[in-house]
Amino acid sequence: MTETPNRLERRKARTRGALIAAAQGFIARGELNAPIAEITQAADVGMGSFYNHFESREQLFQAAVDGALELLGIYLDSLTDVAADPAEAFTRSFRIAGRLFRLRPELSRVLIHSGPELITSPHGLGPRAVRDIEAGVVAGYFRVSDIQLSLALVAGALLGMGQLLLEQPERSDVEAVDQMAYSVLLALGVSDADARDLCARSLPPMSDVPSVDGDSE
Repeated sequence: MTETPNRLERRKARTRGALIAAAQGFIARGELNAPIAEITQAADVGMGSFYNHFESREQLFQAAVDGALELLGIYLDSLTDVAADPAEAFTRSFRIAGRLFRLRPELSRVLIHSGPELITSPHGLGPRAVRDIEAGVVAGYFRVSDIQLSLALVAGALLGMGQLLLEQPERSDVEAVDQMAYSVLLALGVSDADARDLCARSLPPMSDVPSVDGDSE
């Protein structure tokens, strides 16, 4: 029996989603050279199905990283107070993203292994951080002359801190994240008093936290 167009599209979407989820698992484990056969086996799809969706492993891994970044970006948007000033919005996003390293370690490992993608990707955290930094400069909260260098500083701080949190389970994630957020704000030109105030503000409840394959709910 011939599949209807809608049913066929749903099946194709499930296959693509399974491949991306499997790839995210390999990226999280640092297995960036995994053979396509192993990826399709993990996704429980045929080898031929892979090439119906992606031309290469690299293209799949790019889609997997973009998907993880956008998943996190959308989640941060859901917790953003549209009435908040840019400095508060930026600080809240940084602090929430930092806490996810313990709440969602597999998602976090995808971000860590993505490396420079966090800075250059048009998806996820990078564009949102640029938006908040630019708005903060206009509003007079941040004093930076190069937005892209500031983004590199922020991304490097987040990824470096995240690596420590994953490797040092005894370290307090709340203290580490808020201390790093404070240091980042100082680097962006925020005064000591304002940086301390921003990092002491309450965060919204973190429910419905996004995950990739391998994270526990």
